[in-house]
Amino acid sequence: MKEAGPRRERPRIVVMGGGTGLSVMLRGLKEKPMDITAIVTVADDGGSSGILRSELQMPPPGDIRNVLTALADVEPLLSDMLKYRFNTGAGLAGHSLGNLILAAMTDISGDFVTAVRELSRVFAVRGQVLPAAGQAVVLHAEMEDGSIISGESKIPEAGGRIKRVFLEPDHVEPLPEAVEAIRQADAILIGPGSLYTSILPNLLVPKLAEAVVETDAVKMFICNVMTQPGETDNYTVSDHLKAVQEHIGHQLFDYVIVNNGDIPLQVQNKYAEKGAKPVVLDMNVLKSSGYQVVADTLVLFKTYLRHDADKLSHHIYQLVQNWMLRKR
Repeated sequence: MKEAGPRRERPRIVVMGGGTGLSVMLRGLKEKPMDITAIVTVADDGGSSGILRSELQMPPPGDIRNVLTALADVEPLLSDMLKYRFNTGAGLAGHSLGNLILAAMTDISGDFVTAVRELSRVFAVRGQVLPAAGQAVVLHAEMEDGSIISGESKIPEAGGRIKRVFLEPDHVEPLPEAVEAIRQADAILIGPGSLYTSILPNLLVPKLAEAVVETDAVKMFICNVMTQPGETDNYTVSDHLKAVQEHIGHQLFDYVIVNNGDIPLQVQNKYAEKGAKPVVLDMNVLKSSGYQVVADTLVLFKTYLRHDADKLSHHIYQLVQNWMLRKR
């Protein structure tokens, strides 16, 4: 358990996950008076990240780059440059500039973790960004039919129902700084993001999961708005939580933050074409399981559905503040 220390005015929060949803949320959270540590998955093996991972024998940079960009205190033009993806050029097409910069810094420093730390300093990142481990890991999925699918990018394409996911190596060591950040945290946030390929890979790192279970920080799960084809087809909110509990062996969360706002029919139809639909909020099941539920209209729609970063960060900050007041 975390030892009692001097009273802090700025809460320490740890955010775990990967993918676009995490980056959207962090853009809102960085505006709040909180000290943020983002622990980011290193299981990605698709696209630009997969190529750099394979050819340069480095952890995949894509999710890390997204988080660095979200937390960076830089001019919008530089942020756009980091996200820029080359469309043409032999060997360049498909790569983002931010991924290439991370690869170059890894080669210069000789170490991926050092590269992330140095770029955080250069980009005036508001917080600390840590890979879940200092090495790339391979994510496997055992499907309901008993087949094994290997590779984060291949799992959603398999088309079956996932029974469980697991890492190779199975005893991968986390960064000591990540474990310490969890131990010192006032709040742990998990999600939003792909349940089996972004969220669970972090919690499958044994010592990270143990630290999350043992800390007395308030623990929150931010649920996805839509199901993800090949991962969470027909999942309710409680199905997401059940999957985490079955993998970790503990009911982790104090609070579940969910969207209860209506999604326009034309938007639902657009997502239905790809096999996605709104995640059903089964409130009675959640409450009977002991979760405290924060439900609000948390979605915005432009080209894609995204969480409303301002609203989401407001709810998170209020929950953290209230938790800390009760502990005093």
